[in-house]
Amino acid sequence: MRITTVLSAALLAMGTFAASAADKVTVQMKWVPQAQFAGYYVAQAKGFYKDADLDVVIKPGGPDIAPAQVLAARGADVAVDWMPSALAAREAGVPMVNIAQIFNRSGLMMTCQKASGVATPTDLKGKTLGVWFGGNKYSFLSWMGSLGFKTGGANPDVKMLKQGFNVDPLLQNQAACMSTMIYNEYRQVIDAGIKAADLVTFSYQDLGVATLEDGLYARAPDLKDSAYIAKLAKFVKASLKGWEYALKNQDEAVKIILAGDLSGAATVAGQKRQLENIAKLITSAGTPTMGELDPAAYQRTVKVLLAGGSDPVIKKDPGSAAWTHAVWDKAMGK
Repeated sequence: MRITTVLSAALLAMGTFAASAADKVTVQMKWVPQAQFAGYYVAQAKGFYKDADLDVVIKPGGPDIAPAQVLAARGADVAVDWMPSALAAREAGVPMVNIAQIFNRSGLMMTCQKASGVATPTDLKGKTLGVWFGGNKYSFLSWMGSLGFKTGGANPDVKMLKQGFNVDPLLQNQAACMSTMIYNEYRQVIDAGIKAADLVTFSYQDLGVATLEDGLYARAPDLKDSAYIAKLAKFVKASLKGWEYALKNQDEAVKIILAGDLSGAATVAGQKRQLENIAKLITSAGTPTMGELDPAAYQRTVKVLLAGGSDPVIKKDPGSAAWTHAVWDKAMGK
């Protein structure tokens, strides 16, 4: 009787532990800790993931980290990536699927010094241009293709210079122009002492070559499992709660971001300004459709990527297989 009682108690304890074990989710960021990812860091710090019975591991990114590659190697369950990178990786064999779309507008720009002689996009021919690699160059390549500019081969029309974390290529005249985000590097250029009047900027959004940026991606085979969809739905719901909180409480969100900046390079003013601009890209923030991929916006992105001249970023329309509302719908209780 005593042995039975002890065994029963042990089994009960094991059952309780199993029932309370949180679902683990690893998410790969696209860049280093900054306000661009405020929603995820806030959800972690405020306990939104824990409340959803999730054990979330956030992996920071960087200039040499391609989220698509991490996802392909099963180094993460979810990756924050730009759609051009995701669709290019998908065509190359990585079964990436968009499960939620956080940014609705593009913040990508090409910023040039007027002294370089660049006034219009056609003036970019013959120039050295700073570009991010690691899956971040596809929007640029598509734009260059639409202009009819070759970026490779023995005699390219434009020379690509690999960018890192800073804006030194522009400041040190290593490049006539460089890729910038309206919420980050563009302000770094201004802060470095170059007046806005001395710059020429080309907004991908204004040029009509904008593609969808920060979205959440998972692997197609995993999405065949209803339990996996349920786990990702909890992650998406808690992440959206984190974004809503971050946008409404920006000062607190900035403090959380700075606490995760191991480099110590970020500043309060810089991250506050970044988050203010991020809020403009999440146009459905606080609405019932926040995080829902707009199929029309998806098709516009595909159209831009297919129209990239003689060597487009993608050669076939991936159709609806490249995205799903299943995770978002479940997150919203539909």
